[in-house]
Amino acid sequence: MRALIPLLAVLASAPRLAFAQAPADNAQAFNQLSDADKQALRQKLEEFKKLPPEEQARIRDNLTRLRAMSPDERAQVRANFHSFLALPPEQRQALREQWQSLTPEKRAELRARFQRIMSERDPDRRAKLLENLRRWRELSPEKREELRERMRERRQERRERER
Repeated sequence: MRALIPLLAVLASAPRLAFAQAPADNAQAFNQLSDADKQALRQKLEEFKKLPPEEQARIRDNLTRLRAMSPDERAQVRANFHSFLALPPEQRQALREQWQSLTPEKRAELRARFQRIMSERDPDRRAKLLENLRRWRELSPEKREELRERMRERRQERRERER
């Protein structure tokens, strides 16, 4: 994940390249980058090549999904990414550590859940999910924790009723 952040930062600074549909579009977008951005992208490509094949495949799959998204969905992904970059370094590190502390199964479950949401066929439902996500991010940390606790309580009550 940590190795992916700089690559995504370069791609976010050159969104035409990250979201291009065809290799010719990529070449044209690459040629429009500044020399510094081109060099940074080349360096990130070398880092990418050093990643394990499974991680490379996961990143390629993510980019394929990104390209398949609507412009609004891609804009939301970019906004989410920029929000992450805007966090203080300590918070970004805490989020990375939190993610890394999850079991591979839990990470896979969260990725699958996100992919299900983003591949939702009903555009109204997907828009509602994205709107709810936006509203969640606007909540204060205290309010989010209060809502999480309420959800935990409801989940526990459901489990008890099912017994």
